[in-house]
Amino acid sequence: MKLTSTAALPFSLAAMLLLAAGCSSTGRSLDPAKYDKMTCTELNSALGDTASDISQTAITRGKVANTSVPRWLLGGSTVKTAVANRETARIERLQQQQLAIVAARKRQCPSSQ
Repeated sequence: MKLTSTAALPFSLAAMLLLAAGCSSTGRSLDPAKYDKMTCTELNSALGDTASDISQTAITRGKVANTSVPRWLLGGSTVKTAVANRETARIERLQQQQLAIVAARKRQCPSSQ
């Protein structure tokens, strides 16, 4: 019985890391033109949403980076690194999106300057 529970551990750890990798790939595309059509209130809301997404992604990346992968789990470190890199790329995309929102807000909302 003990062997069965420890044999499931590598599978569940690998499945968790792969699931995190798949979930982190779902993102929004960057389209600066759509921000020009938004009101100041919508831009402020989008800016807040983007900031929340950046924070949540950074938390996820930190959890993945601090995950202890057993040495006997082949490929575990590679998956861990790939997931962390994917989260880093997502943060960079979100930061670009945030900069586009801020630029649109400066153009359209005089009180935000």
